[in-house]
Order: sequence, then C-alpha cells, then structure tokens
Amino acid sequence: MGGEDVAKRSRKSAPPSEPSAEIPEAELEVLACLWNAEPLTAGEIREQLQAYRPMAHGSVLTLLNRLSGKNLVVREKSGKGKSFAYRPVQNPAPIYRRILGKLRQRIFGGSSVAMVASLLENQTTTPEELIELKALLEKFEAQNQLKGTWCLLSH
Repeated sequence: MGGEDVAKRSRKSAPPSEPSAEIPEAELEVLACLWNAEPLTAGEIREQLQAYRPMAHGSVLTLLNRLSGKNLVVREKSGKGKSFAYRPVQNPAPIYRRILGKLRQRIFGGSSVAMVASLLENQTTTPEELIELKALLEKFEAQNQLKGTWCLLSH
C-alpha cells in the first residue's frame, strides 16, 4: 500500500508542461491542430484529424483532457452551445526543437545538413521557399559571425 502512494506522488512530481516531457503522437497531433488554428472545439479538431487519424469524439476529448492535465491547453466557453474551445498554452518552438533534435540525432547521426537535405530532396521546393531558405542561411551566417567576433573580443 505504501509503495503505491510513493509511486503516485513521484509521477505527479515532474512538471508535465516542460518541453522535455514526452508527448504521445496522438496528443501532439491535437496540439498541432491548435497551433495552426486556435481556438478550436473538440469537433473541429476531430474534423481536421479525420483524413489521417480518424477517431471518435470521445477520444478527442480524452486527448484534450490529458493535454489540459499537462498544462498544455486551456479550455474556455466556445459560444457554440455547450461546447468548449481549446487553445494551446505554450509556444510550439520548444517542442519542435526537442522533436527535431531527437530526429537529427537518431536518424541523421547529429547532422543538421543531412536532415535538411533529406527534407529538400523528398519534396518539391517552390522558388519562394528557396528564397526564404537562402535568407535564413544568411541570417544564421551573420549570427555566427557576430558570435565569432564576440568570442574574439572577449578573450
């Protein structure tokens, strides 16, 4: 009996909203819907997921309740009958970084270049996207030069 109480307390002790906490794939897909168009009702989320992850309305509500318990979403009255609308609490950037960092390590041996090359080789890149990518590369290059200058000045 005492062991069960300790196990329950230890599970509750880690703050669930930390970006390092694992988020199951189904919960992540619900969060992605909310990051792309918030706030949404459970029914609206279900409609968005229908094409690639069909699920019952109750399943969507269960996932939303889990996310709420992890302090990743909040619910508010939707103004549409009795339904609630949900919106994400946290910016997706830390979660994106964690997921992409793991992917880069596990699949691409830590190489960002190999990961980006794989993305670009496997889909058509529009001229607009190439312009954006070039601008990003120039931005990162400038940031690295500034960091290098700062390191030289601080020594």
